[in-house]
Amino acid sequence: MLFDVTRGELADIFGEDRLVTLPATAFPPSAVDTEGARLLQTVGVPTGTFWLREPDENSGRLPVLQDVVDAPVDAAEWPVIGWLLNAHLALDPSTGKVHAFDPDDETAEELHTDVSSLIGVTSRFQRLLEEFTFTGDEEAEFERLEDEVTRIRQETSSIDPLPFRHDETAWSIVGDEIAMGQRFTGNSPGARSR
Repeated sequence: MLFDVTRGELADIFGEDRLVTLPATAFPPSAVDTEGARLLQTVGVPTGTFWLREPDENSGRLPVLQDVVDAPVDAAEWPVIGWLLNAHLALDPSTGKVHAFDPDDETAEELHTDVSSLIGVTSRFQRLLEEFTFTGDEEAEFERLEDEVTRIRQETSSIDPLPFRHDETAWSIVGDEIAMGQRFTGNSPGARSR
């Protein structure tokens, strides 16, 4: 694991009711015993910025990549664990990496070295959205917000360079949106800036 993520720590920040997990039965046999699948079963991900895929109500399984996009042969059976922006995120059981497949752009790229990185980035951005307060001069607050997004990018990149390796990764776009206030809710200046 690249990032030290625990359910207890996330529950302290977001509350148990905001953490979503996947059951072991949702994963295909090739993935169920991987570290990434275990993290998604036991630690979970906070809701909001990233959405875990719900297992099919009939089969109880996650879809595999070939069911949702035109997948490369070597990735066809990877479980699709969620989505971010327009990209389906799939877990490569053999390496533990999380890949983003955008059917609109017909692109595929490595997005995380492992699932702990996915959970780490998701929780950091979600926490920023929930805890950042606009307290006065909006221009100064947006500068402070941009600094916080930059800090998350730098801290993440020092451990896992994949999520922010260029300006067009899904996480880079999400970070830009947060810095512009587009993902805030309620009556904050960020939410009003939309």
